Amino acid sequence: MDKLDAMKVFVEVAKQQSFIRASKQLNLSAPAVTRFVASLETSLGVKLFNRTTRHVRLTESGEHFLTDSKRILDDIVEAEAAATGIYSKPKGTLTITAPVLFGEKHVLPIITEYLELNQEVTVKTLFSDRVTSLVEEELDIAIRIGHLKDSNLYATHVGNVHRIVCSSPSYFKKYGKPIYPSDLRDHNIVFPTTFETSPVWHFINNGEKEAVKLNPRLHCNQTNSALQAAIQGFGITRLMSYQVGEELEKGTLQSILTGYEEKPLPVNIIRIEGRRSNAKIRSFLDLATKCLKANPFIHTK
Repeated sequence: MDKLDAMKVFVEVAKQQSFIRASKQLNLSAPAVTRFVASLETSLGVKLFNRTTRHVRLTESGEHFLTDSKRILDDIVEAEAAATGIYSKPKGTLTITAPVLFGEKHVLPIITEYLELNQEVTVKTLFSDRVTSLVEEELDIAIRIGHLKDSNLYATHVGNVHRIVCSSPSYFKKYGKPIYPSDLRDHNIVFPTTFETSPVWHFINNGEKEAVKLNPRLHCNQTNSALQAAIQGFGITRLMSYQVGEELEKGTLQSILTGYEEKPLPVNIIRIEGRRSNAKIRSFLDLATKCLKANPFIHTK
């Protein structure tokens, strides 16, 4: 039994979490799918799935093997494409993920420009504030904010962003501006829970970290809600510089405590190592790198 075919079957079973659904997707009989997986388990000497009458779930060994299998199968596709020149022109479907507000404000304009330039490409977006796995969710490109942990990813650094404490001019006119981070305890706080679960904001004070525990009046599970509440003058919030850059320029928000900001966070465009030979990925990476490096709300220093 061909091991690559068995790996393809294994990946589909893991994706569908069902032998029967996998057999329909692969146009194989259910017994054939079972034999492919059983052959893999025998050759590897490990159990890949835990099976019950209702569920098919990966074992710990199965999860590791799934990651490796997807990488191997992707590498084969890329090698064939590079050898035959199939990917010399961008075509097919490109899947892109980014944080919600960053995606809507700064990535979507790049995507529409890219689609105008590449008529044979379709783009699927996944704008989400949770960190997604490129391998498990079959994504091509991710724009990530923060320090990267996965060494299997290739990263192109395009700039940095930082956290900004801010509110509307009307709020500061009514309640005054905090001078020190500890002054925030006496103000209405709009707390965005998207990135932070504990109402503690950290600052750098004379080179030392300072933690300020707050008692927020308003908790928002969507970043845009916190942004709008601050613009409307309800209270003070803390958001990323790319989220409030336009409002600061227009004057609808004003920043405070700028001398106490934490170190900036890197912005990277990432892909799985080896994917650059794919023309649709390469061309988007080139355009996105140029556009994001020129973005005034993403600092290159």
